[in-house]
Amino acid sequence: MARPTSPRRYPRLARVNEVVRETLADELERLNDPRLGLVTITGVDVSADLRHATVYYSALDTKKGARKVVDAQAPERQAETQAALSSAAPHLRAELGRQVRMKYTPKLTFLEDPAIVQGARIEEILRDLALDTSETPGLGEPGPEEHA
Repeated sequence: MARPTSPRRYPRLARVNEVVRETLADELERLNDPRLGLVTITGVDVSADLRHATVYYSALDTKKGARKVVDAQAPERQAETQAALSSAAPHLRAELGRQVRMKYTPKLTFLEDPAIVQGARIEEILRDLALDTSETPGLGEPGPEEHA
């Protein structure tokens, strides 16, 4: 007889991913590195053997006063954020080991979340399209065949 599955049951690795994400996000808030700015941990993928974890993040560029997603237009800020996270990795790993009971404490690798950058790019394209249609006379107005 098959066991009924409740909606609250998650695979073990999904639970581990979420616990690691929450722990790292909490600890990241406590770091005092000016290179970080506003960094959000968007997801974590822990390997099946629990020895490696890929941590996905998004960052907002606040250095110039304007809040903007760090993208290809600001590669120096991307490099600063990546360097700050890489230098904080041993501290974050140690805190993870102290706060979460796991067989192994995973080695942390930080990657910018591609979904955030792609979403910002799509939003920019849509905004440009909206500007193009509003600036082009006659677009958006019904044609003579549509007045019938």
